[in-house]
Amino acid sequence: MKAQRAYRFRLYPDREQETLFHKTFGCCRFLYNRMLADKKEMYEKTGKTKRLTPAGYKKEYPWLKEVDSLALANVQLHLEAAYNRFFRDEKAGFPRFKSKHRSRKSYTTNVVNGNIRLEGGCLRLPKAGKVKIRCHREIPEGYVLKSVTVSMDRSGKYYASLLYEYQASENQAGIKDRKEAEILGIDLAMRGMAVFSDGSRAEYPMYYRSAQVRLAREQRKLSRCQKGSRNYEKQKRKLSLP
Repeated sequence: MKAQRAYRFRLYPDREQETLFHKTFGCCRFLYNRMLADKKEMYEKTGKTKRLTPAGYKKEYPWLKEVDSLALANVQLHLEAAYNRFFRDEKAGFPRFKSKHRSRKSYTTNVVNGNIRLEGGCLRLPKAGKVKIRCHREIPEGYVLKSVTVSMDRSGKYYASLLYEYQASENQAGIKDRKEAEILGIDLAMRGMAVFSDGSRAEYPMYYRSAQVRLAREQRKLSRCQKGSRNYEKQKRKLSLP
């Protein structure tokens, strides 16, 4: 049985690669909005929809050729999926136009003839070439890379989500061996401390509390910065504020 798993790693592009990423984000957003507007207009006039392709827009907008063609092809697939989902179930909502400032900055490209691969601490991407990547986890043997999604978060950091396909065993697919039931009693204290019937206690890492302390510290730093200054904007990105 085939299954899929994604691994997310931090990317460290150079200035030229950053420019290409932003250009690709913009082209994908533009193409999505233009195709959605054309499909909407066509349906309102004729009651029918036509399958649009990126190739039909490259003649009118030749700068679309400067980015990865597979990224534009995925824009079409994502729009068609959203459009069909709406007509199957109106509760899904009609596809929305993407915003330059509010929408997620990302694009997806596919592996074709080994055009994308990990090599020597870098991720080779179409148009971008070798981009430095920090792989903090090893990819198991037998995993086949299918696609990569490049994204940028609100703090300005870049990430690559690598989607792999692998042959899953029955246990990995959710079919577990039958075992005798094991009963464990849990007593939850007022402060959230769990005590189990076997005598053990839950050891919580307290990530939320430590994050609160760190957030408060960074907010104090922001309050001391002069509004509009370079340090203010830098601190603002640390907090991922709009």
